[in-house]
Amino acid sequence: MSHSKIDDPSHWLTSKRVRQYLERADKIPHRIEGENTLLSFIPKKTSRVLDLGTGDGRMIRLLKGKIPAAKCVVLDFSPDMLRALRKKFGNEDSISIVHHNLNSPLPNLGSFDVVVSGLAIHHLTDNRKKTLYSEIFSMLKPGGVFCNFDHFASSSKKLAQQFRKAMGRQRPPNRDHEERLNHVETQIVWLKKIGFVDVDCYWKWLQFALLISFKPN
Repeated sequence: MSHSKIDDPSHWLTSKRVRQYLERADKIPHRIEGENTLLSFIPKKTSRVLDLGTGDGRMIRLLKGKIPAAKCVVLDFSPDMLRALRKKFGNEDSISIVHHNLNSPLPNLGSFDVVVSGLAIHHLTDNRKKTLYSEIFSMLKPGGVFCNFDHFASSSKKLAQQFRKAMGRQRPPNRDHEERLNHVETQIVWLKKIGFVDVDCYWKWLQFALLISFKPN
């Protein structure tokens, strides 16, 4: 199979697409509920955090509100997002900004107490998702937590239509995008096979869900 859009999420990372996403980021229904649930599972003694596909740094801003002393490493590959990150966090010694495409293996960044991701991993192929989860497992310290707030597949066409309506989308769904979405249950199985424990869906609203997994002590 030739290299195509479904293999590379960069096809949508134009300045226009980034601008459109940022304009609606705060308007995504129930997003704050899911993010607050995520924050409730972040230990206050967390010392190092890795944020995958950080965008303009929304998740890091939230985490810093709870664990201000933590050292954070944030990854993104969009030039526009990286510019926004450097503008907001470039002078903060506790935040390291790394240019990286999640399609490629994670660089050697050391070990982390917490790994988070917000609405990013669903852009990857299934094989890359599985490999990425294994890389995350290796980078987590024993007892560490991986929180993935992401976009998942609906269990029926009716529910998918309900989601699109709730999001105010009038156009037919993007076929490539829909094919990349997995069911929550599918990814829970993947994570358990890698070795994560207490894996579950800790919050869900239609196609948005929060999967949390722990590395055994």
